[in-house]
Amino acid sequence: MASYAYMKVHVKGNVRVLAICDEEILGKTFREGKLKIEVKKEFYGDKKVLLDEVFEAIENADIVNMVGENVVNEAIRRGCVLEEGVIRIAGIPHVQIVKL
Repeated sequence: MASYAYMKVHVKGNVRVLAICDEEILGKTFREGKLKIEVKKEFYGDKKVLLDEVFEAIENADIVNMVGENVVNEAIRRGCVLEEGVIRIAGIPHVQIVKL
């Protein structure tokens, strides 16, 4: 079965920020202690894409904000991020990639 995610590209000057989240967590908020992540449609978008499209888009992004089990685990599997770089908020994995 194909996996989907929501994705949105934000452009500010010469910087391309790619926001990606698992489809089932869009619109939800997760809290743990002082940490909080809001998976808002305004930031993560409403464009539903296959995971393969997500990883094509990562190639053209300067900063990537990724949240959710499916997208983060696939990023680890593909070698885009290290597992040690992932934080969890209320059990939900979150990672950011910044290309220098």
